[in-house]
Amino acid sequence: MPFCFIALPLTLLTKYCVDKSREVLYNYDEYICNFFVLEEPTLKKRERNNPKVVTDLLQMVRTGAEQFGDKDLYIYLEQKEEKHLSYKENYERVLAFGTALADLGLLGKNVAIMGDTHPSYMTAFFAIICGNGTTVPLDKDLSDDVLIEFMNIAEVEAVIYTEKFNKRITQYADRLPKVKFYIPIMDWSEDTAKENVIAFNDLLASGKALYDAGNCAFTDVEPDLSHVAAILFTSGTTGTSKGVMLTHKNFVATLNSACKVMDHFNDRNVFVDCLPMNHSYEITAGQLSIQNLGATMAINDSVRNALRNFAKYKPNALMLVPLYVETMYKKIWAEIDKKGMRKTVCALMKVSDGLLKLGIDMRPKFFGQITGALGGNLKHIVVGGAPMSPKIIKDFRSFGIYILEGYGITECSPLVAVNPLGDEKFHSVGPAVPCCEVKIDKADDEATGEILVKGDNVMLGYYKNEEATKEVFTEDGWFRTGDVGYMDEDGYIYITGRKKNVIILSNGKNVFPEELEEHLAERSDVIGESVVIGRPNDIGETVITVVVYPNPEFSEGKTPEEIESGVRAAVTEVNKSLPVYKQMREIDIRETEFEKTTTRKIKRFLVK
Repeated sequence: MPFCFIALPLTLLTKYCVDKSREVLYNYDEYICNFFVLEEPTLKKRERNNPKVVTDLLQMVRTGAEQFGDKDLYIYLEQKEEKHLSYKENYERVLAFGTALADLGLLGKNVAIMGDTHPSYMTAFFAIICGNGTTVPLDKDLSDDVLIEFMNIAEVEAVIYTEKFNKRITQYADRLPKVKFYIPIMDWSEDTAKENVIAFNDLLASGKALYDAGNCAFTDVEPDLSHVAAILFTSGTTGTSKGVMLTHKNFVATLNSACKVMDHFNDRNVFVDCLPMNHSYEITAGQLSIQNLGATMAINDSVRNALRNFAKYKPNALMLVPLYVETMYKKIWAEIDKKGMRKTVCALMKVSDGLLKLGIDMRPKFFGQITGALGGNLKHIVVGGAPMSPKIIKDFRSFGIYILEGYGITECSPLVAVNPLGDEKFHSVGPAVPCCEVKIDKADDEATGEILVKGDNVMLGYYKNEEATKEVFTEDGWFRTGDVGYMDEDGYIYITGRKKNVIILSNGKNVFPEELEEHLAERSDVIGESVVIGRPNDIGETVITVVVYPNPEFSEGKTPEEIESGVRAAVTEVNKSLPVYKQMREIDIRETEFEKTTTRKIKRFLVK
């Protein structure tokens, strides 16, 4: 009975709330007239979106322009000025830039793109791929030497870059013998004076003139879905990087699956875009899928400005990696503690959760100040890239924000599974998306095994590395993810660890550090970050060791001895819930954060 008023005696309602918690400070007289039965947003009767099916990326950009016209696709800052780019303008820019690439002889060639998030980044991405060329998106935080190495490996003939690389990248021209053109997205007069440096906006202008004059060199290209559309160098969390070859078909299959599964998103959604554009999750889920839905993306200009931009642009949905969510979570509770309201908020969460089971949603009333700090409209966060603490997911749900955990890997472009809204399972990353199959490679007497994937999302292979490619595929064509887990009777996938990270003890038992790190993450008031490793002792036995970066808010004002005591107490408390063989016996405390990739994954291989 959605939206039907229910008559509850005030004394009964008050008793129910007080029984749930003696700490509740709210006056329920104020709210009784607002109580009504609500359908949970997760129920299956909710409105579902029916996204269009994409056949190729240029078709998606074209139909987006036809369907959404002058609606904002991007809102972004350039030279401290807020700018807007519509769906129609986006299509016109792709046609112009593609035509300019044809005029330069770059259709079908390998082109690198690097730098900060900017609409022109995606203009180039679409134009290169739709001209049957290959994009090479590069991590903007890599050293110049590594960037040069990757560009030479990928044999790029042009490089497109944002303002961060102005003047900087052209000084290495003698080390990039195959690069014919340097294309700065923001003009740089000293560079653009050189013959082989052409400003992005100048190419847009010349390409538009050529297209308007009847040049069809770009639009006459027949899209080849089997061609290598992108070479993505893996982030290097294991110490090595390989060039993952993804096809046009891979991107199309994954974005169609993402839109089909996440069918609660539509053209009314506003996102704040926070992730680096070289990452496969950002490309497929944060750019292609959102654009196919007709949503609007406000580009976050800096990690430190994320919360400020949430408040400014008021997103109702976000695509994030766990560290963003964990940071938001810690700041929320820090503010609650600052006001001395932890007991009250915890009590209200219990009351609210109980009422929600009866179909009564009081979360906007109870937690409006909390969600207001995130813009006030946020309802859904899709998280991928690393495990997410179930406690954080539960607490956000209590506040009225649904976190949907998914699973992907660059080699699967990257989406493999995601929890569908209304059918989520805690600890799980959801069932496989429609474009692929998943199975677990395990012995009959084992509970877990390696996760294998087969489908239209799986990569072609590693660029110029046939040996590495053969190692990750079974004889019958299944991709070996290297992740370990299991599936339940409903096909939901549970990840228990990374095969390469497993700690093998002298008694033969296997310990997955991710499991222990998840337990430690729940001690967020003490432990900021942790990495669990196996270290040999003096007699050659492997000892489970945890390296901890304490929560700075916990450490503030404390002596080193007090910090160590607090960390040891937190680890001891976690150990009590673990089997003896899994318990962490050694503790190292570090004073600085762990080094991370641009998607905020800890570089585990650096922790010894």
